[in-house]
Amino acid sequence: MFVKSHMVPLRKTHFTHKSASAREALELMEKHDLDGIPVVEDKHYQGIITRHIIHEACFSSPLSKEQFLLKTRAGDISRYKNQAVSEDEMFERTLLMVNDMPIVAVEDKHNVLLGIITRYEVLDQFQSAFGMKMPGVRIAFASLEAEGRIARLSEITKQFHENIISLTTFDETDKLVRRMVMKVEKTPNLDKFTEKLSQSGFRILSIHED
Repeated sequence: MFVKSHMVPLRKTHFTHKSASAREALELMEKHDLDGIPVVEDKHYQGIITRHIIHEACFSSPLSKEQFLLKTRAGDISRYKNQAVSEDEMFERTLLMVNDMPIVAVEDKHNVLLGIITRYEVLDQFQSAFGMKMPGVRIAFASLEAEGRIARLSEITKQFHENIISLTTFDETDKLVRRMVMKVEKTPNLDKFTEKLSQSGFRILSIHED
């Protein structure tokens, strides 16, 4: 998955200019029920401003609330100015970034804002990657790290005509063991399929039907 396949393009994005007042930025977010928006100057990315950032800066300012909102520029308090992704980057990188930001800016090599990735989109895509949007049976199992284990898993899956919805692997504490979670469509062959996995050295940890 690449960022450019899932970003909201700039023409569909609400953003504010660097010189806009904090009040203007806040009103824009409140009008469209947004947690945060990018800040731009001549289409160049200048960071992100959120409701929380505005409230926090206002609380720390010696100015009254009204004076702060009127005199403070969005560019003065925007954050994450150096935290953006390229449209050609792998989508996975955005997962870590949305821990801190409600949106992730997407820019080109000239620092021009192309669009954004929202936290909703990140979560939606990872739900899809884990097969959470389709009914099926989720099988968690562990396997020794060895050459050809994924190929062997594929052979067994094909042998029992199982349709894989998703397959995810995780490192165990023991570097010689890898944990896998595979979701397949429910079929009459499921019991024989899991039995064959066990016979082939895949240790079944759990089986859960969604």
